[in-house]
Amino acid sequence: MDNDLLLSVSLMCLVILLLIFILKKIKQPYLVAYILAGIMMGPDLGGFFKNTSDVAALGEIGILLLMFFLGIEMKIPDHRSLLLKPVVAQLIRMILSFMLVFVLGMSRGWTVSEIVVLTVLLIFNSTAVVSEVLSRNGELRSDLGKTILNILLLQDVLLAPVLTVFQFLGNGYVSLSRLFSSLLGSVIIVLLLKAVRDRNFFDSAIFNEIKKDHELQVFAGGFICLGFGLLAELAGLSGAIGSFMAGMFIGRTSALHWLEHTLRPFRVFFVSLFFVSVGLSFDLSYVSHHYQLIMSATLLVLIVNSLLSAVVFRLLKYDWKNSFYAGALLSQTGEFGILACSLAFEMKIIELGFYKVGIAVTAISLLLSTIWIAVLRKLVN
Repeated sequence: MDNDLLLSVSLMCLVILLLIFILKKIKQPYLVAYILAGIMMGPDLGGFFKNTSDVAALGEIGILLLMFFLGIEMKIPDHRSLLLKPVVAQLIRMILSFMLVFVLGMSRGWTVSEIVVLTVLLIFNSTAVVSEVLSRNGELRSDLGKTILNILLLQDVLLAPVLTVFQFLGNGYVSLSRLFSSLLGSVIIVLLLKAVRDRNFFDSAIFNEIKKDHELQVFAGGFICLGFGLLAELAGLSGAIGSFMAGMFIGRTSALHWLEHTLRPFRVFFVSLFFVSVGLSFDLSYVSHHYQLIMSATLLVLIVNSLLSAVVFRLLKYDWKNSFYAGALLSQTGEFGILACSLAFEMKIIELGFYKVGIAVTAISLLLSTIWIAVLRKLVN
């Protein structure tokens, strides 16, 4: 069994390597290679990963490490004014998305849980895709680029209350103690976001001692990660939120900069596991039997997200050209949408069919996102 797993992981690395060489020539993001590798090596094609427990383990590890590294790399704006536009934009997007999904869900007879999950899929976008496109076009430091990146930052923060809502939907009842602990956990995240803006906030004699010893940094980092994860679980949130908070803590603590720098090479490999697990969860037989539903849903998601985001950016006084471009950038469903969909299924909030459609739509929207962005950009130009 160990040899089989080792062979599967080795072949996965080889397949990803070959796909990256191909996709680089057509300027596609690396995460497309990860998803395609998962599909090619999944039970329906290559059959290298047949055990569903292996797939679940890969996804679970990938989720935790994805959140951890996102926390490390999070850049908190230095001025409150930079957050005004993103807050307004994301708030309007959430309201419009919920209203649209609610009307559609009521007409189709969907449950409240399905409406909530579908709304979540619409309001979370892919940081990996958007940041790569902005970087490739030299727009990271533009006003539009900063606004979009700060919107993605807010989406990271929104994951905590979303997972709290999922906890209640999964339990079927609301416990006051659980509600209080979950709200307290969300408040702590907000306070931590505010605190990490001060680079000297975490300086102390203990941290200065840790800074001199690399082995101490390794165990301190492990304690912080596991401790934050445990606190998040005790607060009724997800361990992924704890990993995210631990990443923010380590990323802004000067005493742990060596650890942060050392972990960067591992980020690429372990975060790729998350996207590979998405491809492994891609049920080709189900997609082939429901391809009309899945493709039409994917197209609807891309169109709806593009139009809603374009309207929102127009309300923020951007011209129509930049508004439609921003809408194209924020058209896809992202990695947090996959995370939310996976957790909703684990908590039995949604059924298996809804989960498979959600994963398929998200994966296809990610695969098509760069093409969609390029086409809409040419049209608006």
